[in-house]
Amino acid sequence: MSVPHLTTALTGPLLDLERKILAAQPEIEHWFRNQWQEHTPPFYGSVDLRNAAYKLAPVDMNLFPGGFNNLNPDFHPLAVQAAMTALEGYCPDARRVLLIPENHTRNQFYLQNVAALSKILRQAGMVVRIGSLNPEITAATTLELPDGSTMVQEPVIRTGNRVGLADFDPCVVLLNNDLSSGIPSVLVNIEQTLLPPLHAGWSTRTKTQHFTAYDRVVNDFAQLIGIDPWVVNPYFDHVDGLDFQSREGEEKLAATVDQMIQKIALKYAEHGIEQTPFVIVKANAGTYGMGIMSVKSGEELLGLNRKQRNKMSVIKEGMQVHDVIVQEGVPTMEIVDDGVAEPVVYMLDRFVIGGFYRVHTGRGIDENLNAPGMHFKPLAFATPLTTPDCDGSPDCEANRFYAYGVVARLALLAASLELEQK
Repeated sequence: MSVPHLTTALTGPLLDLERKILAAQPEIEHWFRNQWQEHTPPFYGSVDLRNAAYKLAPVDMNLFPGGFNNLNPDFHPLAVQAAMTALEGYCPDARRVLLIPENHTRNQFYLQNVAALSKILRQAGMVVRIGSLNPEITAATTLELPDGSTMVQEPVIRTGNRVGLADFDPCVVLLNNDLSSGIPSVLVNIEQTLLPPLHAGWSTRTKTQHFTAYDRVVNDFAQLIGIDPWVVNPYFDHVDGLDFQSREGEEKLAATVDQMIQKIALKYAEHGIEQTPFVIVKANAGTYGMGIMSVKSGEELLGLNRKQRNKMSVIKEGMQVHDVIVQEGVPTMEIVDDGVAEPVVYMLDRFVIGGFYRVHTGRGIDENLNAPGMHFKPLAFATPLTTPDCDGSPDCEANRFYAYGVVARLALLAASLELEQK
């Protein structure tokens, strides 16, 4: 099995950061074990990473991952084992799982993700049924999948303090729906184990909450292995009270962007980095790559044209954007299939179970890749990301990607701190 060819610093000598992470592997794993004794990891998550050669940082953490179909099938057994561990932790006698997906029944890629997730849970020994919150699903509905298989979705029914299907009473309710449009009343105060909890959804959670928690985690970690926390942590700020359509708050946003550009420029000078700083402005909640702009100065945000204002003002489910995170832009130096690429690492419980590259041939190194035209390439790791080859050379592929698994787990730990704060 080969790792995709990377025309980046990754193919050259190991980066200083990766070398430090590898050298500290026993301390790092011991530190993570201690953290997981104190904090409960989310049931699952995926982290978008950016590798700039001088910096390896998470730029987003999703608690309702929707790409299980893009993972390398060779790592399916890891996922099954991790699911067993997670379910035992939350509900030791769990047998029946109700999986609640997003409402978009026509998105074939998303349905393949639901099928892949169901398969992992079934192989972990669960009886799995799929319950929909979509008002269009009023009876058991069979949906066709691209590989010729089918999936049955049924309407979710509430009886007293329990939810289930007409003939199915689950022990665990697993959400693969990020609740962007709000918390459905049918799920409030149910007595079954609900994973992730309702406050993990985008109607409650914000990206700035996550990165505030990530700051805490990274400061401890950086001290542990003796690095500048900035090399694994993007700067961020927060601007609210915005209305892109009426241009309200536009000048405040532009000023915040300029302050951050200056801050990044100082770090670049300190580390001898010859790049043009940029920032990403994105909705403080939500996903699907909507409501995102890459800018090199605050001036770019003054006088946006109507198309740009429309793009920034509305995200998934038609939700209005009044609150943004202004995040340091981390360029990606990875190229896969002649396209700019970023790794997305998937975790179940506290375990890394695989990942893929998000690749976009039409985007630049300083742009958002989660956009129409992207494609996915499974990360073909020779071994799991959490197990470096202690006898291999620093540049061997197991070690090459160990750092990805470490930084992804730092984001997972930050998510567990976030969820505790409710």
